[in-house]
Amino acid sequence: MAVSSQPSYLIDFQPVGKRVSVSGETNLLAAAQEAGVAISAVCGGVGVCGDCKIRLISGQASHVTDSDRKFFSEAERAEGWRLACQTFPLSDLKIDVPPESLTTSQRLQTEGLSKEIELDPPVKAFDFELPPPDLEDLRSDWERFIEEFEEDRQQLKFASIPVLAQFSSRLREQNWKGRVLIAEGQDVVGFLQLGQTCYGLAVDIGTTKMAAFLVSLTSGETVGRTAEMNPQIAYGEDVVSRIAYANQGASYRQTLRDRVVAVINQMALELCQSVGADLEQIADFVVVGNTAMHHLFTGLVVRQLGEAPYVPAVRGALHFPAREIGLKGAPGAAVYLPPNIAGYVGADHTAMLLASGLNGTDGIALALDIGTNTEISLAKCGKLVSCSCASGPAFEGAHIHAGMRAVPGAIERADFYAGDWLLSTIDDALPVGICGSGILDIVATLLKSGQIDTAGRLTESAVRSIEYPQGGAIVLVPAEKSGTGKDILVTRSDVREIQLAKAAIRAGVEALLRATDTRAEEIERFIVAGAFGTYLQVDSAVQIGM
Repeated sequence: MAVSSQPSYLIDFQPVGKRVSVSGETNLLAAAQEAGVAISAVCGGVGVCGDCKIRLISGQASHVTDSDRKFFSEAERAEGWRLACQTFPLSDLKIDVPPESLTTSQRLQTEGLSKEIELDPPVKAFDFELPPPDLEDLRSDWERFIEEFEEDRQQLKFASIPVLAQFSSRLREQNWKGRVLIAEGQDVVGFLQLGQTCYGLAVDIGTTKMAAFLVSLTSGETVGRTAEMNPQIAYGEDVVSRIAYANQGASYRQTLRDRVVAVINQMALELCQSVGADLEQIADFVVVGNTAMHHLFTGLVVRQLGEAPYVPAVRGALHFPAREIGLKGAPGAAVYLPPNIAGYVGADHTAMLLASGLNGTDGIALALDIGTNTEISLAKCGKLVSCSCASGPAFEGAHIHAGMRAVPGAIERADFYAGDWLLSTIDDALPVGICGSGILDIVATLLKSGQIDTAGRLTESAVRSIEYPQGGAIVLVPAEKSGTGKDILVTRSDVREIQLAKAAIRAGVEALLRATDTRAEEIERFIVAGAFGTYLQVDSAVQIGM
């Protein structure tokens, strides 16, 4: 058999979290296909359709081709945009794959339990009708509105220039009728047509994933939800890496913020379109995230988060105009960020505590918000004690040999029965890889069935075990039964990644138990939050001692 003289390069596809080693003779489209990343290429990879757009984040690649010049401007090429089918690696590469280049939209969890709350929105809508101006009534448009509107309502306080810029044309287009959006404090947020609903957008900026919820501020109903990968992954998988990136200067912080804002705007547009609404009907934003995501979203300096004693720049709640950072909504819409708790326990955990009611619980309860950065709180005797731990992205499918995000074909449930594996994949597609909930199930099942020991090593009982670097592997799905035509493996290194993630979370729990002089047996209730928590198999988590 001939051996290729071409060196092997590691290609890291982000934010889908897949890595593959290929030779320099393999273009990036073929590398993506080998890694199980479904990049669109209608033309079959000959460079004429322009579907396989990717962006080079780091590393060296082959020269720009005529096909690249056809689809990308000089400025875009300078930013690293290329066609995957026309690009070959000359070194290890990190690649950013935009959502529009994927053939399947990634399934990101936005489901969860909700509870009834009393509706008291920060922005309310009021209908009005004005007499038009004439030669006998030369009041300005704004005077006319204020004087007519305030006859039976409280005095309005403020309208920004963007609101006023919309006002006069809107009055005339709508025959001097309309709906005004007024925020707490009597500030005017914007103007709509009669009958239009005003909405709020709630956004959770996770280290790996972002979720958005469109809520009617009239009924309180959540009318739409969606999720995307956090594009900052291309600049570092964990918060420490992103802090290091941001520390290089203001332009680097700006890049991280702009990428997130662009994704929020895109999610907002998709949600509005799904209910037949316009972006200007979004009258209010609430955004949460861990402290690092909070600071990067607002453009705050994060250096102090990466240096002892790890304090935030701001811990209190923030409230500012959405337009200041480029969010698209009503011209006077504002953004609210709840308070952070500490340097690595952020506003997302604050929101979880409020939503779960843990702060008012009786007895002893533990709440875990599982993610790349896991935040934990223990409630005891009316007090809350919190901490965070770097559990890493293994539960998102990253750093796993066959790991992948939750897309069709990803193994999400696993059991072992009568000497063989029983596997469930997303959309019942042929298995192509393993997502976070799947790898947890697999490791728990390996332990339960005796195929690994308590140290995570493969035993003689391991079914379909093979030789593999760093401790061996098992063939979970043979090539003839997979959707890739290749064996899907679970390696000793995969087990190790889950051990590290589990150990980090367990260490956080143990730290809280010690800080509150509590025994584990005294915990009466567990609350598991976060997208991963929605699909967590509790039995599997218990099996591995999480």
